[in-house]
Amino acid sequence: MASKSSGDSGIEGSHISRVRNIGVAAHIDAGKTTTTERILFYTGRTHKIGEVDDGTTTTDFDEQEQERGITIFSAAVTCPWRDHQINLIDTPGHVDFTAEVERSLRVLDGAIIVFDAKEGVEAQSETVWRQARKYRVPAICFINKMDKIGADFEMSVASIQKRLEAHPVPVQLPIGAESTFSGVIDLIRMKALRFGGNQGTQVTEEEIPAALIEPARQMRHHLEEKVAETDDALMQKYLDESPLTEEEIKRALRKATISGSLQPVFCGSALKNTGVQPLLDGVLAFLPSPLDRPPVEGVRSLKDATRITRAPRTSEPLSALVFKIVAEKPLDLFYVRVYSGVLKSGMRVFNANTESKENISRMFRMFAKRREQIDEAPAGEIVACVGLKDALTGNTLCDAKDPALLEKIEFPTPVISVSVEPKNTKDKDALLETLGKLARQDPTFKHHFNAETGQTIISGMGELHLEVLTYKLEHDFGVPVNVGKPLVAYREAISHAAEAEGRFIRQTGGRGQYAVVRLRVEPIPFEKGKEQFEFYDAIRGGAIRPEFIAAVERGVRDALPMGVLAGYEILNVRATLLDGQEHEVDSSELAFENAGRIAFEEAVKAAGPVMLEPVMKLQVSVPDDYFGMVSGDLSARRGIIEDTESRGQYRVIHAKVPLAEMFQYATKLRTLTQGRSSWSMEPYTYEPMPLNLQQELLRKHGYID
Repeated sequence: MASKSSGDSGIEGSHISRVRNIGVAAHIDAGKTTTTERILFYTGRTHKIGEVDDGTTTTDFDEQEQERGITIFSAAVTCPWRDHQINLIDTPGHVDFTAEVERSLRVLDGAIIVFDAKEGVEAQSETVWRQARKYRVPAICFINKMDKIGADFEMSVASIQKRLEAHPVPVQLPIGAESTFSGVIDLIRMKALRFGGNQGTQVTEEEIPAALIEPARQMRHHLEEKVAETDDALMQKYLDESPLTEEEIKRALRKATISGSLQPVFCGSALKNTGVQPLLDGVLAFLPSPLDRPPVEGVRSLKDATRITRAPRTSEPLSALVFKIVAEKPLDLFYVRVYSGVLKSGMRVFNANTESKENISRMFRMFAKRREQIDEAPAGEIVACVGLKDALTGNTLCDAKDPALLEKIEFPTPVISVSVEPKNTKDKDALLETLGKLARQDPTFKHHFNAETGQTIISGMGELHLEVLTYKLEHDFGVPVNVGKPLVAYREAISHAAEAEGRFIRQTGGRGQYAVVRLRVEPIPFEKGKEQFEFYDAIRGGAIRPEFIAAVERGVRDALPMGVLAGYEILNVRATLLDGQEHEVDSSELAFENAGRIAFEEAVKAAGPVMLEPVMKLQVSVPDDYFGMVSGDLSARRGIIEDTESRGQYRVIHAKVPLAEMFQYATKLRTLTQGRSSWSMEPYTYEPMPLNLQQELLRKHGYID
């Protein structure tokens, strides 16, 4: 249904206050999609619960998702709950598709982080949590699978506190665990909740079982203490030993959740239809509406760095962010979060990144793959539209008369590559065109043509990521390809500081070219999520003009992807422009770009260049009996075990291992443990390669004799 609110009236504010833009995120197999299916069923948006194992879920509608039983692409749905509108995005849990989580959390106001009650915090849980913290997204926790063998509520809460350095506070207690799990205790209302009827639709309220009254009282006391610590008035009441009321706890806990100082913890079993409705109530009670979030910040334009803010009101100028593109025929589908103003069908908008105007021809509210056409979307909404031509993920759509450029979305760099070539030579142009479409759709997918080998190289976040993309090439776009063996995406760096001069002096019959620059390069620490290059101007006395300084920086940036050892991108380097010389007639920006590139390359060669390899953070859960064999195998793979912890009869290994050593690890681990283990890994950092392996790599690719 189209939204018709306008102006800045109380009606508009009331509407926005009843909107929740949330995501469901977790480690793979924690039960995100199953939880989402129950949410859709209980809110009345579906009349039958889909199951992941059957390939019948609403949000996993892609053919590959149904075949593999995992979420690959984030899916948006809208559903009602108690006079509120919940815009929900189900995100992938596999590390290869972390970009889907990244871009979703960038535009959401809150998140449900789902944990497996047997495993607690897992590797991808840490990534999801870090992404939520990065964008200051408030979160509530759902300890799922309380019916699973080995389920441990207290361990899971403790792991959230220890591994995520979070502040979890249970608002529920499970009634039983594993096969005896039968409901939850609401610690705010001090009532037991049971779930029966048709697929858990009937929630009945009972008195707390006698055996659990004392544990419930202790946890209620803990809840009051944690909430009181965030509110001076409640702390005084707590110290006076006056009980806190339900409303006082809810109000203070909502404020603490939104500020990020506490995270309410719920529990249940989505598969067994237990605990989902109270979780939905928790979304309304504790997660923010767009009005509860700070106004979005940005700058005036690419050339004007004046800071501006946009509040979530329709009376403000339009500002919206494109956060996802789906390549479709005949027109691409663009997912957009509206931060201020009103986005209307048929509207002409200004793209602040390309500084061009584009059209919104039609607009939809999405329900997974189903679309409901709407006329307009006010501030706070998440919608999809068609008609845009040049917009990319992270672009800002705004009012040309009062523009705003919002902060772009940062994505991780690819860590693995393969070569692809069309099976039919006639598909050569079609392959290039299709790769361009996939790159628009997926910011962590890169492709380039290697002129030396004559190969087209595609790069992504992991083996599964590239498998999915090559499948799309063949089945969605009709371009069958042959795929080469996986290649690690190495990088280059420097060992110490060095200086060099770059001279670009050309004298021809007419006007010549003249530029001289002196640069210093030095290593900087690797910081995840930040650009690994810095440029500083240390010139004094105006030796060269400002436009030539900018040209030097462009030249240096052009040299970064080329490397000096083996053609890999240079990371972790700061370049400082120390001095320069110009000629009043012959100097040009082009000359200084060339001189900057030459100076940088020479300085890097003098700074002890080294090869960097991607290192992964690995988590392996193995039975105690196999711990020695698994840890020995990791050592043989140059892995470093950083921590181990016991969970029942299992040991959880936390290690870091070079990606180059991890191909086909799943098969080896299955053999070592007779299939009784689980593992996951995520990109962690880049580290210098051992010198002997670096020499071997350079020799293998013909860079040294």
